[in-house]
Amino acid sequence: MKIIRKYLKLIIGIGVLILAVLVFFRAQRAGDLEAGTLKNWQSASLERRQTAARITTASDENTDLLVACVDKMATLPDAGEMAVRDAISLCHTGIQLKSNL
Repeated sequence: MKIIRKYLKLIIGIGVLILAVLVFFRAQRAGDLEAGTLKNWQSASLERRQTAARITTASDENTDLLVACVDKMATLPDAGEMAVRDAISLCHTGIQLKSNL
């Protein structure tokens, strides 16, 4: 009986450690959207998208247009692995060029 309790405690302890590690890595992954990929962008809320756009561009100008542009890029085939900061940078550059013309 003591042996069964000992192994049961060991199995429960290992299970708790594995669960804690999984929760930790899951929390780290969901933290910053601007360092993620366009797959993460599609699943994020509108508020998180706008915040990521503001942080990346360090500006509050054209946030809605920027989010719409990156949303459009995220729907393109094979764009899921592209970095969000690269997509935001491309859209921001395009918006600046269009406003200067």
